[in-house]
Amino acid sequence: MSILPPDVLARRDRAKAWFESLQQRICAELERLEDEAPPELYSGDLYPDEPGRFDFRPWTRETGVGGGIGGFFSGRLFEKAGVHTSAATATFSPEMAKTMPGADKDPSYVSASISLIVHPRSPRVPTVHMNTRFLSTAESWFGGGADLTPMLDEQRSQQADDAVLFHAALQGACDAFDPDWYGKYKAWCDEYFFLPHRGETRGVGGIFYDRHNSGDFERDFAFTRAVGEAFLEVYPKIVRHRMSEPWTDDDRAEQLLRRGRYVEFNLLYDRGTMFGLKAGGNIETILSSMPPMVAWK
Repeated sequence: MSILPPDVLARRDRAKAWFESLQQRICAELERLEDEAPPELYSGDLYPDEPGRFDFRPWTRETGVGGGIGGFFSGRLFEKAGVHTSAATATFSPEMAKTMPGADKDPSYVSASISLIVHPRSPRVPTVHMNTRFLSTAESWFGGGADLTPMLDEQRSQQADDAVLFHAALQGACDAFDPDWYGKYKAWCDEYFFLPHRGETRGVGGIFYDRHNSGDFERDFAFTRAVGEAFLEVYPKIVRHRMSEPWTDDDRAEQLLRRGRYVEFNLLYDRGTMFGLKAGGNIETILSSMPPMVAWK
């Protein structure tokens, strides 16, 4: 018999509803940005079609109960984007149960999440990733974060304008709950999004947290919502600041090489990718983080 906490389904359902509402708000804002993109930079031979729109594709888990809504995008400003939600009631495999708090007592779990990746067409506009999730075995916790990946070397400093703005927004989300969280979760992000074989970070960081359980569900849920709100506020500002800047063929070539680093991290080290594939998630949404065009040399 499952020993999941008796109120865990209600908590999962609240998290699921929040993540799905955030998904719709983020998608609407990305479509607004797509419409605002200057035609002289994002039309003609480069992108002859009308501004893109999200294609929402519901899916159902093959194991356990649940599924999600995949939001897929291809457009002129955003070459590729994915904004996805999922929820599940399922059982960990024996291998995965060994790695999850509380799963040694009971391999059953419930989860809900939102995950997104945005790959702009312009090398001047940074790629961004964000995800937040709720997971409960015999223990419950939140996890997630957001990180920014500028494509050009001149922007790849934590002192660059975009990085400063991005980090300030996430620090604001953290400081509203605990002044120690930003420093802790920023350091965790820098450590996590590091490519050992390259000896470099993936981008300019952000925050990363996992197994976050202060003992107060309402406080932790509010913090996770604040992270989502901070992302929704700051990333459109960065896009609007950068999307009218012209770029060169050399900029595009540098962007494609930097995207290669993104692929390397996601396939070699990313926990979310590995978790999704091992836990019976939707392959189409999991691998939508891959950029549409990439180069190595």
